Amino acid sequence: MRCLLFLTLVWLCSPSWAGHAYAQFGDIKYPVRFRSFDYVNPVAPKGGELVLVSPSRLSSFDKYNPYTLKGNAAPGLASLVFETLLTGTLDEPTTAYGLLAEDVSVAADKRSVTFRLRAEARFHNGDTVLADDVKHSFDQLTSKLAAPQFRTLYSEVTGVKVLDARTVRFDFSRVNPELPLIVGNLPVFSRQWGVQDGVAKPFDKIITDLPIGSGPYKVGRVVFGRDISYDRDPNYWGRDVNVRRGQFNFDRVTYRLYKDNTAQLEGFKAGEFDLIQSFIAREWARAYTGKAFKSGQLIKRELQHGNAGDFQGFLFNTRLPKFQDARVREAIGLAMDFEWMNRQLFYNAYRRVRGYFVASDFEATDLPDAEELALLTPLRNQLAPAVFDSPVPQPPQTQIDPASGNTLRDHLRQAIALLAQAGWVYKDGALRNSQGEAFTIEFLDNSGSMGRVVTPYAKNLEKLGFVVNYKVIDFAILQKRLDVFDFEVISNRNVGSESPGTELMDRFGSKAASTEGSGNFMGVRDPAIDALLDKVVSAKSRPQLITAVRALDRVLRHGHYAVPHWYGGVHRVAWRQGRFEQPPVTPRYYQPENWAVSTWWATRDNRATLAAETK
Repeated sequence: MRCLLFLTLVWLCSPSWAGHAYAQFGDIKYPVRFRSFDYVNPVAPKGGELVLVSPSRLSSFDKYNPYTLKGNAAPGLASLVFETLLTGTLDEPTTAYGLLAEDVSVAADKRSVTFRLRAEARFHNGDTVLADDVKHSFDQLTSKLAAPQFRTLYSEVTGVKVLDARTVRFDFSRVNPELPLIVGNLPVFSRQWGVQDGVAKPFDKIITDLPIGSGPYKVGRVVFGRDISYDRDPNYWGRDVNVRRGQFNFDRVTYRLYKDNTAQLEGFKAGEFDLIQSFIAREWARAYTGKAFKSGQLIKRELQHGNAGDFQGFLFNTRLPKFQDARVREAIGLAMDFEWMNRQLFYNAYRRVRGYFVASDFEATDLPDAEELALLTPLRNQLAPAVFDSPVPQPPQTQIDPASGNTLRDHLRQAIALLAQAGWVYKDGALRNSQGEAFTIEFLDNSGSMGRVVTPYAKNLEKLGFVVNYKVIDFAILQKRLDVFDFEVISNRNVGSESPGTELMDRFGSKAASTEGSGNFMGVRDPAIDALLDKVVSAKSRPQLITAVRALDRVLRHGHYAVPHWYGGVHRVAWRQGRFEQPPVTPRYYQPENWAVSTWWATRDNRATLAAETK
């Protein structure tokens, strides 16, 4: 009986694959030859148009290649034009099903995965998608001409071998259950992309060449730098494949770009686009109002979801000497009065972010348990004693009652003590070090929306003697500065994940800290964190993954690399009434824009309007 129980647990926790799909942990929900995903309408009508805004802070674009470092690619390219070997679902966090690949097979030793491509898969130019195209895509993305995060993402792939015209194998440096999903998510593009007169351009010189992908859409009308439309390919190869049935139903998807949030919201009210997600509680409460909302012409909803919470915070650039002492960073964090901000600015709409894996199984709590200690103890000489002896750090909770010991004044006193320990004391009107240099902090922003947050925060920091500057610049300039880590403090948001993994190497790994264009904005460079990242990516079961990520979260939080912000438990979304319809089933894990683009469909009037326009 004990043996049977053991085998059952192994089966539940181990990676699974069944030819048509691969699961990092647990079961595969959909069987072979399933009709469609549960959250789509498999007979949704095609036609009509969906008009969106960029989901990022992008205010302009200057290229059609989303895989290189320099410049800003048009929104929507990666999801609408290019496809991958496998595709994930919105109701399973760590399972993917065959898209370009009809079959996925993991070797017995788990050190390689082989994909068999669908015979019907075609690029937009009519060419068959072949194994040589898969290898070409991998080689380009892992070259120095592509954005550096791809080299981090695929760092454990030791080789790609074309076995025949439609079969390709990826070899791995070690056993890592996430690797089949990582390579399965490889964007595949044609070897003919960027070829002119028989000569292939270097990958970083493929800038305005129209992409040759295999996705459901092609680039359509463009007002370069401002607006871009994607037209549904009437000959799309995958329209009848089960993982695409009932999806990508609009004949045209358009993105409009705006210079700032105010112009964007006014454009929405004026009917310039169809759907918008709000990230600012004050705007949601006070600006998403008016006749159009009262009449029902515009709908606003708070949509439930099962996503892990997003991490958002002010990130320190610890490459700069003044931010290298954790006591300084902790002191700066003590000056934020979130409770006051939530009352006065956010309409009590938010909860405080505590760590890097908010509201998920991966968030560290209290003291490390036995499983965490098994990972942390070998690193004891590299970690602060507090990691083992003290509860995981929590952001300060400011109370009004002076007797509580948790007023803002109390927190500022703690900050003064920490700064003094780090060699910074108030003198001659400013916080100064032993050389007499004043401590300046520059908060960098691109939209100005953080100004109302930074202003009260700056007043508290100034009480400690900091000289605070808040600077607003264009997003394109901000992106260039982020790429070379030319900033002091920025506000950044990372979308939560139900299964964190290799992407954390780019966010917290030492190698990424010195790689321009990486996501390690904070400059984290710590061998203990690298060791924990290794445990994360090599976890062979979900319980192992949970323990490793909790240990990582604990160590990061003791490092005070960021001042945590806040998060909400719903998607705040508004849309134009009468333009489209939604499936009856809402998926568990989704972002509003991707859900709308992939599963909604146009109403009869919307379809008729576009049909008349295109005659």
